[in-house]
Amino acid sequence: MKWRVRGRAWQPEAVLSGDQIAGFLADGYVAVRGAIPGPVIAACQDMIWAELEGREVRRDDPATWTAPVVRIPCPEGGPFAAAATLPVLRDACDQLIGPGRWWRRDGVGGTIPVRFPSEADPGDAGWHIEASYEEAGQQRVSAGSRARGLLALYLLTDVEPDGAPTRLRPGSHRDVPRILAAAGDSGMEWLPAAQQAARASARRPTALATGRAGDVFLCHPFLVHAASWPHRGRSPRMIAQPAVALHGQYALRAAPGETPPPVQQAILDSLAPAG
Repeated sequence: MKWRVRGRAWQPEAVLSGDQIAGFLADGYVAVRGAIPGPVIAACQDMIWAELEGREVRRDDPATWTAPVVRIPCPEGGPFAAAATLPVLRDACDQLIGPGRWWRRDGVGGTIPVRFPSEADPGDAGWHIEASYEEAGQQRVSAGSRARGLLALYLLTDVEPDGAPTRLRPGSHRDVPRILAAAGDSGMEWLPAAQQAARASARRPTALATGRAGDVFLCHPFLVHAASWPHRGRSPRMIAQPAVALHGQYALRAAPGETPPPVQQAILDSLAPAG
């Protein structure tokens, strides 16, 4: 975190600038470039390869890279704990979700899809939003984004345009709240919600989550996104994609005098009457 003088005292400067917050409200995501130091990234890669080698996928033998994608649970502890607890990311999450509103997990969590150079369809590249919570064994999502504050994309390798980057639909997070609000507090089953979100956002442009290893994209929970293929790069692409868990859910009306955090504000703006 940077510091600057305000009045006569040194106070912390926000990680995300006003322009970045405005971009998040408009587009549904923000990239925190260079968030994770190089040595931490290298140690994370070593742990991922150790897991892959247990599946007979070896770092030094491209002949073993036979599947277009191999998913592994994100390893716990060590460099992944270091990556998840960096002040720059925690402060950015505070800005977007609201201080005290999210679970400060001592690890990254989620899964890591490792995508290998391949022309084959990986079978998981459809446009969708993420599920937020489980109820009675069913994945669901609600307009208040129950249990999910953000989707994070940790770039653990460099990701080039031809290297199977995650595709994003800027502005698509504004298409989703009205779909979900019609279902009330109980929300919707995830699959029909994801399908409707994909159709509603089909007119949106496509952006690519590219960058250097150590960059982290923080995405609105309702941002419509998809994997891409084919992977025509030379190296495996590694991205961790955890949820940032929200305590409870957001109200669909702001309290008098309240300044909603950007994730909630985007939902409220989307539900506001036109004009």
